[in-house]
Amino acid sequence: MDFSLLKIFLVHISIFVGILLISVVTTYFLWPSALIILFKRYVYWRNGLKLRYAEHEGYKFCYFFRGKPSLDPSFLMLHGFALSKDMWLLSIVDFPKDIHLICVDLPGHGETTCLPGDSCTALDQAKRLHQFTECIGLNRKPFHLAGISMGGMVAGVYAALYPSDVCSLSLLCPAGLRYPTDNEFVRHLKKLEESHKVEGNNPLLPLNKQQTKELFKLGAYYQLPLPQQIVNGFLELRQQDHKFYEKCFLDFSSGESRYHLHDNMSKIRAPTQIIWGKDDKILDPYGAEILANAIPNTQVHLLEKCGHFMLLDWPKEISRLLLDFYKSICCMKNKKTA
Repeated sequence: MDFSLLKIFLVHISIFVGILLISVVTTYFLWPSALIILFKRYVYWRNGLKLRYAEHEGYKFCYFFRGKPSLDPSFLMLHGFALSKDMWLLSIVDFPKDIHLICVDLPGHGETTCLPGDSCTALDQAKRLHQFTECIGLNRKPFHLAGISMGGMVAGVYAALYPSDVCSLSLLCPAGLRYPTDNEFVRHLKKLEESHKVEGNNPLLPLNKQQTKELFKLGAYYQLPLPQQIVNGFLELRQQDHKFYEKCFLDFSSGESRYHLHDNMSKIRAPTQIIWGKDDKILDPYGAEILANAIPNTQVHLLEKCGHFMLLDWPKEISRLLLDFYKSICCMKNKKTA
């Protein structure tokens, strides 16, 4: 190569790299939420996840999937309160790519719409989820259903309402249970409710950087340093949906809905896996025993040094437990059909 051409090439590469670095730095400081979105899109691409939308009766459901339906059950995953399908990204990177995997945004969360005046009780969310499974044809044969926290509550209620849809169930620290005594966090929430001060003071709905750090301290066992701009991006992304999250919380924690899982758990017939962190400060891990006593054919896994945000504390361990249980169900199914 001619040295003059090489020099021109290097100059242009330097300019390109410089512009790229400036763009990244500018985005990081001025639009941190955009950087988070770009990173998530990269993770989608890196792991072969495809983003899709499904419209049904005025709803637009957003989900990502990987793989195709096969003889083995599909795997549907439900996220927690005020989060989205993306919370599963740290765990599903270890899932084999031949499993038909679907992660969906629940109504009003992420990019799934919610119609004005809709209720967000666990029962209503389970019915909306059934609309989604019918819309994409997922329930043409029984699938494996997994849910965490509020998503676990919805998953359990769904399995009770639509037993023919669910061949197996994984509940990760689910909400919706009635305890003999309330833990410190629940007592705090009830005091806020009694004084009508939940709005604007809900620890699960941070409004500023300090409250966000306190939420992670409450939810995670391992306290990782949170870069300031990442916290800013997190708050930016949640700000536009804050009013909906407040309504959603009041709906599914209302007297009508608060114990929906507890009231329906005896109707669950699918083989069930329960995973809970022993250091969960938000939902008492004693809930695992309550569920195990009510649901036949149940496996329980209590994790050491694990809080409510178990997908942050132990993402690979959660992935392993989910896969081991799923594979055991597949093996049982194959033996019956052999």
